[in-house]
Amino acid sequence: MHSTSTSLLETLGLHLSSSQVTVLALILFGLTYLMILLEKYVHRTVAALLGACAVMFLGLLSPAQAWGVIDFNTIFLLFGMMNIVNVLSRSGFFDVVAKRAMILTRGEPVRVLWIFSLLTALFSAFLDNVTTVLFMAPVVVTVVTRLGLRPVPYLVAIILASNTGGTATLVGDPPNIIIGSVAGKGFGDFLVNVAPYAVVAVVVGLALTHFLMLRRGDLSTELSSERLRLALSDDATIKTDLPLMLKALGVFAVTLALFMVGHPLGLEAGLIALGTSTFLLLISRLNPAELFEHIEWTTLLFFMGLFVVVGALEHAGVFRQVAQSLTGAVGHDIGLGILLVGLCSALISGFVDNIPFTISMASVLKEMQTQLGPAMEPLWWALSLGACLGGNLTLIGASANIVVSDIAAREGHPISFMRFIQYGTPIALLTTVVGLGLYFLVYQLFGS
Repeated sequence: MHSTSTSLLETLGLHLSSSQVTVLALILFGLTYLMILLEKYVHRTVAALLGACAVMFLGLLSPAQAWGVIDFNTIFLLFGMMNIVNVLSRSGFFDVVAKRAMILTRGEPVRVLWIFSLLTALFSAFLDNVTTVLFMAPVVVTVVTRLGLRPVPYLVAIILASNTGGTATLVGDPPNIIIGSVAGKGFGDFLVNVAPYAVVAVVVGLALTHFLMLRRGDLSTELSSERLRLALSDDATIKTDLPLMLKALGVFAVTLALFMVGHPLGLEAGLIALGTSTFLLLISRLNPAELFEHIEWTTLLFFMGLFVVVGALEHAGVFRQVAQSLTGAVGHDIGLGILLVGLCSALISGFVDNIPFTISMASVLKEMQTQLGPAMEPLWWALSLGACLGGNLTLIGASANIVVSDIAAREGHPISFMRFIQYGTPIALLTTVVGLGLYFLVYQLFGS
């Protein structure tokens, strides 16, 4: 049985032409973007859901069509990885890692910077950067305040490391998750095509962070040796559940292995993450209701709302027109396309959240693929490098930035927009130029 739904515009007797539908879709998209930018007044999840509701109310997409444009591979991947991380957290794994890292620093600010930044980059690559900063930021605040250091520069360093490290893999940064799903790319594809440049960017970015913090006097402590010894000695016992930790680490290892082999077998990353995380819930014997309370539902609903708003643009043919223009500008010069897509993505991602931008741009590249074929494959990796590394340009460039900013404010160490720019902008510019430049050079030398 089929049911028909009438839009608000049709009820009012308004029948729009295709060009008017396109304009209306662009207006709604622009207003949603504006609300996301003004997150001080409207939460970005509310903004995305309002935009999605407007799309359906005005009949740009029916509710069934709106449901169809949501990329559930992305939603399942995020949901599954969040569950695995929650179980790891419940087992005490991250507390153990943080305590070991604290001991390794020996109270030296330089070691604090490098050890916690490298740990953040590593965890961000395999757990996703938003989840990583949620547990790393409070730990860093505790460590640096105990050592008599100013927390803000170290928190900014954590943000920069999380975005740069997250660039390396399919699951590391939300833009990569989106690209992987839209372009049909697997975990191994990102390891080969993006990870080498991301690793170089991590080292280069951290070296520049070190230099900037040294110049501003953020790498020195005035604690006496006795106070330093007391700061490092922490008698608080860490509660750990070793059997649960081993189960969670085992399932996490299996998940990564399946990511590697799943794509050639036709298994999407979202299905793998959902399946393995559900199995972990089964063998962990934990209460799912309690675990689900710690899922970042606002992030998942933000994605779903955005997919609907962007889906309206796709339905109106906007991306087809943009893709034709971009194809005309690039022609068959894919090297020019790498620079154009990569640098524009970095610049735009710095001033608008890189998630909605990537959802939009991925749709454009998918349309370009129908015109240029497999030759345009390098543009996917240029988008990944640009969107992820460009997220460090400003405080609103990426989700991890906003999450750490909220944690810092809650801990009494607010990060101002201008304070972030002092570190983030030069590091974003350098890592983007180095990462994209190396990729462009490799393509020119070995690309077909």
